[in-house]
Amino acid sequence: MEKKNEDNVIASNPKARHDFFIDSTLECGIELIGTEVKSIRARKVNLKDSYAQIKNNELFVYGMHVSPYEQGNIFNKDPMRARKLLIHKQEIQRLIGLVKQKGVTLVPLSLYWNKNHIKLELAIARGKKLYDKRQDIAKKDAERRMRMGTE
Repeated sequence: MEKKNEDNVIASNPKARHDFFIDSTLECGIELIGTEVKSIRARKVNLKDSYAQIKNNELFVYGMHVSPYEQGNIFNKDPMRARKLLIHKQEIQRLIGLVKQKGVTLVPLSLYWNKNHIKLELAIARGKKLYDKRQDIAKKDAERRMRMGTE
């Protein structure tokens, strides 16, 4: 399996790591239409307010904005439509059990190329409280000051 690196990443969701504690991640395929693939290839995709939910034993991503392809004309779909994520049934059953726990949600972290396929990195996450976010900001600020002082 090819490793995910900086060159392969198409889009990321930095807000997710700020707003959530990431427990674990998994790689999902994503069901796309031709013009969406062309638009994603041009990096015209946004994961900022996206989330995943399980409906009828299928996993969908909502809020992922894929801009319409300029030359797509009638073949373009709604940019905010729900897109099906492709994972095994056993994984979906495991996710159903995890999501039923209090405070656990599914958040897309990044969209990237794995060989010739577009994959979505999905996080199993718990929401942060405001004081947790403040602690993270203070810790990053302190580390930045330490680096500035040593240089």
